[in-house]
Amino acid sequence: MTTPARLPAGLYGITPEWDDTDRLLDAIRAAARGGMRVLQLRRKTVSLPYKHLQARDVGDLCRSLGVAFILNDHWRLALECGADGVHLGRDDGDLAAVRASAGPGLLIGASCYDEIDRARLALQAGADYIAFGAVYPSPTKPQAVRAPLALLGEGRRLAEAMPAPRPAVVAIGGITPDNAAPVVEAGADAIALVTGLFEAPDVEAAARRCAALYPQT
Repeated sequence: MTTPARLPAGLYGITPEWDDTDRLLDAIRAAARGGMRVLQLRRKTVSLPYKHLQARDVGDLCRSLGVAFILNDHWRLALECGADGVHLGRDDGDLAAVRASAGPGLLIGASCYDEIDRARLALQAGADYIAFGAVYPSPTKPQAVRAPLALLGEGRRLAEAMPAPRPAVVAIGGITPDNAAPVVEAGADAIALVTGLFEAPDVEAAARRCAALYPQT
């Protein structure tokens, strides 16, 4: 039996680039009803002040729903708005320095793309989860590097060698309810969806199908 991960297992939603906050909040509620466990606010095309306002509203809703709230890129803003964690890409600062400054309470996720060595270094620096992808062609990032599903198993072995609660392995990129099962079977503790969840005709139903792949969560 493997040790539990600190990041909640299951469906990890990532927000699309929607400026309509009310629409976004309604979609988050629907995803949560379907079993979403984690929500990342990912806004790349808005000003930081607007992102701060949206983060406040999204964070408040996630807390009321019992959904872990992750903010993309900005760890200081994550602390300011009471987020549970931050997700860092390769250009978002030194992970070890962020861990030292933010302290142990903030969940830190790291994009590892298709690089197992990057994942190893992230774990050594204190990451709570490592994310690989794109595991399938991604409509959100069509030029994203492809990460083979076998990499999830390699990452899982690295994570399980860490102290409990162990870091989690997250898969991202082109995942939908129709193709998620092989990703879970390959070792993903959580599956991250953008289009496959929030652009689905029925967000709650899409979330429910993904959550059903993790029956013990």
